[in-house]
Amino acid sequence: MAEATRFLISLFGVAPDPLREVFLTVVRAGRLAAGPDHVIERDYYPGHELIYCRSGKGWVKTRGKNHSVKAGQLAWVNCHHPHSYGADRKEPWEVDWIRVEGSNMDRVWKILSGEARPVFDELNGEKVVAEYEAIFGLMKVDTPVNAAWINVHTSTVLALCWESRQKHPISAMELLPPPVERTVQHMRLYYHKPLRISDLADVAGMSPSHFTRTFRSAVGSSPIDWLRHYRIQQAKRRLLESTDPVKDVARQVGYSDQFYFSKDFKRFTLLSPTVYRETEAGQKPSDSTE
Repeated sequence: MAEATRFLISLFGVAPDPLREVFLTVVRAGRLAAGPDHVIERDYYPGHELIYCRSGKGWVKTRGKNHSVKAGQLAWVNCHHPHSYGADRKEPWEVDWIRVEGSNMDRVWKILSGEARPVFDELNGEKVVAEYEAIFGLMKVDTPVNAAWINVHTSTVLALCWESRQKHPISAMELLPPPVERTVQHMRLYYHKPLRISDLADVAGMSPSHFTRTFRSAVGSSPIDWLRHYRIQQAKRRLLESTDPVKDVARQVGYSDQFYFSKDFKRFTLLSPTVYRETEAGQKPSDSTE
């Protein structure tokens, strides 16, 4: 007779609202030795589950596609979307898992292409297990200090996921929907030209309103804010690599009005263009009022 699923460790976490606003919080965690029939299937559930496979095998399903998980790998499940996961019937997994809530978790999941590639490999297994065990210990006593340390250890787990992705870089096409990727490439090439939302929507093959919603969902900002940020990045380079007057740099990166250029530059850097140039060059900043 097959062995049933057993919870070796089962913990609940509760953090006050002020702490939940600033920390990553772990609301459920534990260690599970799965039976061959272990399957979880949901349309929606709060939080993100980070499931580290200690031994055996399992699987996760996102976008209608199954991904196998083996010992030493971590599966990231965004529970806000339809999902399922479970144990391999022949070699059921034993896992450490945490369910994390935090305002930026969705964004990090998107950046790391968690929907298309939910499995992270080539991890430092000893480090991952140590971080989970530290979280388990801290969850046994509910204090603000422990909540702060849980945030630290959970962030370290996320850092290990970033490290995994560095070993297997993600292409831009995996990060962004193709219509959004086309417009991003278009803005990178033609940032120095006048670009309107209607122009970018045409590149994406969408209506302006649909394009704006899609872009914001994928990138986390409006198309115009992305373009402004990119123009300022290019302006910083031009200010340091040339002696061109600020008004010429403004024109080179797509601003017809020096006043609006200086306003945007200060918005993103907290410095005026002239002060930025002088500071980065090691000069004493002048009393510029631009």
